[in-house]
Amino acid sequence: MHVRTTWPIVRTVEVGVLHPGEMGASIASTLVRAGNHVLWFPEGRSAETTQRAAAAGMEAVASLDEMVVRCEIIVSICPPDAALGVARQVATTARRFGGIYLDANAISPATAEAVSSLLTADGARYLDGGVIGAPPRQGRHSTRLYLSGPDASAVAEQFSSPELDVFALGGSHTAASALKMAYAAWTKGTAALILAVRATAEHYGVGENLVGEWARSIPALIDQSDRAAVSAMTKGWRWTGEMEEIAATFRGADIPEGFGMAAAEVFRRVPRQEPHGDVTDLYTVLGDLTGEAPSRRVAAAPECGP
Repeated sequence: MHVRTTWPIVRTVEVGVLHPGEMGASIASTLVRAGNHVLWFPEGRSAETTQRAAAAGMEAVASLDEMVVRCEIIVSICPPDAALGVARQVATTARRFGGIYLDANAISPATAEAVSSLLTADGARYLDGGVIGAPPRQGRHSTRLYLSGPDASAVAEQFSSPELDVFALGGSHTAASALKMAYAAWTKGTAALILAVRATAEHYGVGENLVGEWARSIPALIDQSDRAAVSAMTKGWRWTGEMEEIAATFRGADIPEGFGMAAAEVFRRVPRQEPHGDVTDLYTVLGDLTGEAPSRRVAAAPECGP
C-alpha cells in the first residue's frame, strides 16, 4: 500500500529521533517540513551531530526520559549493530514508553523481532521500517521509507512528504526489514563483489587484461568499480554490520549466508575515509584487500582477432 497525503499534516505530532546522523537528520528535516515537531537527545553526541540537528529544525531535550514522556513516536536510525542497544535504552527508561517505536535500521527480520519483543514487553507498539535511497533533501524526491506492522498506514500518512515517499506494506510485521535486506544484498553485495573481483585479478597479474575485456564486453563495470571503491571507503564501516545482518536474513530463509559474510569482510578491510575529504583511488583500495600494491595501468580494449 502506497500512502501519500496533503502537506503539511494538520495534526502536529511530537516525534523523537535517535540519533540524527546524516540519514536521521535528513528524515527529521522532512518530518519538520511536513508539520511534525521533532525532538532529539544530545547527551554524548558530537558537535557535528548537534549542527545537523539544529539545521534540521530539531529541538533538543534534556534527557531520554523527557523524550519518552513527550513523544508519540520514537524513530531509531543508527548503525545496524547498535539497533538493539538503542532499543534497550528506550525500554529501560524510568518512564516506560507507551507510544510507537519505529526501528528504521538496516537489520534482519530476526533482529527486528528481538527489538520488537524488547519494546512491546514494556507496553510500546513496534513498527518496522526500512529506508532505501539517499538521505532526503528538499526539492529532491529520491527516498523511500517502507513500514510494516499494525500502525504502518497511520504513520505513513503522518510522515509522507514531497521528499519522502512512504509505503505501508502488508504481510509480516517485519516485512520492511526483509525488503530492505533483500534490496541491500544486491546494491551493497555487488559493490563488494566487484572490488573482490578486481583485487583478485590484480593479485594474479591480469588486472589490466580484465579491465580491457570489460571495456570491450561490459564497459559499465569499469565506472561501477570506481564508484564501489569510493562507497567502500566512505560508507563501508556502516556496511560491514549491514552485510552481517543480510547474512542472517539469508540464513533465516535457509539460503547460504556466505555472500553476506564475504561482503562484510571486504568492507571491513577497507580503511574508513570521510566522505568530503580527499578520497583514495581504486588501486589503493584493491591493495588494502590483498595486502599488495596493484598496478595502476589500465589496458585499452583488446583488438578483435581476424
